[in-house]
Formats: sequence, C-alpha cells, structure tokens
Amino acid sequence: MDTFASRQQMVDQQVRTWDVLDARVLDALIAVPREAFVPSRYQQLAFADTSIPIGYGEFLLAPKIQGRILQALGIQKSDAILEVGTGSGYLTAALSALGRTTHSIDIHAEFTATAAVNLKTVPSANVTLETCDAFAGTPLGSFDAIAVTGSLPVYDARFEQALNIGGRLFIVIGADPLMQAMLVRRVEAAQWTRESLFETVITPLTNAPAAPRFVF
Repeated sequence: MDTFASRQQMVDQQVRTWDVLDARVLDALIAVPREAFVPSRYQQLAFADTSIPIGYGEFLLAPKIQGRILQALGIQKSDAILEVGTGSGYLTAALSALGRTTHSIDIHAEFTATAAVNLKTVPSANVTLETCDAFAGTPLGSFDAIAVTGSLPVYDARFEQALNIGGRLFIVIGADPLMQAMLVRRVEAAQWTRESLFETVITPLTNAPAAPRFVF
C-alpha cells in the first residue's frame, strides 16, 4: 500500500470537506504516518472516516475531528501545548508538528507506553509523555494551547486556568447524544471567551465530574 497517497486521499476526501483548510494542519496530517498509530487488527481502517478502538473503551478520533481540533487551536511554532488524553499518540504527533513543545498526559500507562513506541516513527516530534489523572488535583502547568480529547459532561474550569494569556483550549462538553465542541480563549488574567464550534459525540474523559442529578 502507498501509505503516503492514502494519507493524501484521507486529507482531501475527509478533512478538507469538513472545512479544515489550514495548510499547516493539512501538511501535518499528511506527514504523520497515521497507520503507525492504529492497532494492528484495525489496520484496514487506518485511513477510514471513522473512530478506531484502541482499548479501555477509548478510540482514535476520526481524521476530520482531529483536523478540526488542530485548526481551531491555531497553533503557532512557538507554542507550548498540553494534550489531555494521549491515546495511541497520533494527535500528539500532529500537535508536535505544529508547535514548539507538546506535553501529553493519559490515565492509562499502557497508552503512554504504546504512544512512546509509536512516536518513534516521527523522529522530529518534541513530546513528553506522562501517566496521570487530569482530575487528581496536581497543577497542569501553563500552556499556549490545550487539546482535551475526551468529553466532559459539564464544563470544568481547571483546563482554562492552565492557559497562558492568549492561549486556546479545545474541549467537548455534554452527554450522548448531544455534545458541543468549544474553543476557549484566555484574553486576560481573569477573562475568557467561549465559542461553540460544532456538534459531535466522543468518549467521556475518565474520571470527569458527572453532571448534577435532579431529584424530584
């Protein structure tokens, strides 16, 4: 299989058609060998317009969703990036291709170990991996761009607090069957803006606080 041609076709037929037109984003998605980040039993789906199971009930997001995440964040070459939810490491590699440094965390040690191996296929990737729970209470740090790859039933301000002024956060809020992808910007020390991007459904982030239940 000509995997480079398959990546090009994936971008042209799936990612571009979902209004992802940023040339740097498209180049990153073509350059990163997606096939190296897909479990072997699902290799036939590596370039398909679908999410792919990677274990623990988690999924590698569809290419068009990943393209929208990257484009929304508007990553600059000088940016320090945080990814919450490493998974197989594919989006991690694409983030790294766009920014200066990428720190990626995941609650599953198996994921961070697998991602470390997968990322060897992208020698230029400047990535640090950490196994931890984003909700454990440990400070996340300070970043110019944050990608949260699992959904949250209710909005949690801990992620926006980790943004530098001018920083951007991609996050998905809600519950199946209706979730809203949002872009949050920190415009001042105590001021943020929030923009709705599109509707989607993705797997909830492990240990994300549940929505309050109403008792009648």
